[in-house]
Amino acid sequence: MSKRFWVVALCLGTLALPAAHAQAQIPPAEVLPSEDHVVELGVMFWKPSPELVLSTDALSSAGVNTVDFVQEFGIEDKWFPEFRAVIGRTQIGRNHKFRLSYVSLNYDADATLQRTVTFNNQTFPVDASASTDVKWDLWKFGYEWDFVSRLRGFAGVIADVKYSKVEASAESPLLTSAAAAADTATVPTLGLIGRVNISRMVAITGEFTGMRINRDEFEAKFLDFDLYGTVSFGRNVGVEGGYRAVAMDFLVEEDSGDLKMYGPYFGAVVRF
Repeated sequence: MSKRFWVVALCLGTLALPAAHAQAQIPPAEVLPSEDHVVELGVMFWKPSPELVLSTDALSSAGVNTVDFVQEFGIEDKWFPEFRAVIGRTQIGRNHKFRLSYVSLNYDADATLQRTVTFNNQTFPVDASASTDVKWDLWKFGYEWDFVSRLRGFAGVIADVKYSKVEASAESPLLTSAAAAADTATVPTLGLIGRVNISRMVAITGEFTGMRINRDEFEAKFLDFDLYGTVSFGRNVGVEGGYRAVAMDFLVEEDSGDLKMYGPYFGAVVRF
């Protein structure tokens, strides 16, 4: 999965080149609808395909007693709303933007286990009826600086902080109590963003951020790729559709996780 992220990062750099070198063919006094505002608020409906592998004991780093919740419980794809905000395009300069997003990914499923599963010191035997609930809350707080800004597009850098909270539980009538675990991780990431304005009303944007952290009792790697198109209907309203992929690996004390979400989304934005 990580190799695919670096490939799309190179594609993002290619996307940024036209924005950096294209000559503006629109009159200088004109401002595009996608840029003529102070605040942009959006709601996107995302249907990612999940990969949720978690472990909660000292053997997790060796891959022992890890639980693939998608495979073991038959978790299926679902739609989730994601809330986004971009602030500061015209008030403090078009080259400086503050960004915020939030999405809560919550999966639950019932299954008859096909093998023995151990999670948080609880063992679920083969053929046992069991249920699970996995929730991943993901916040993103960021700053963007567009070092190239033209009417035909822009290219910039992003510095943000990803705050992630993962909660997972599994239970069965054969056990007296549920097995549950929760972990949080705060990871700073850096990356690139590029936009090409195909016309006054249509734009294509790509962004990629990532970071690896390795310190005592905490290891984490976070990768985030987003490619989307925007169609504006005047200055204040637009629709978007794209593809987002997020991957996080972490090891916190004795807990570990390998989480991935990738899939299409669509939504709408309002500007003022």
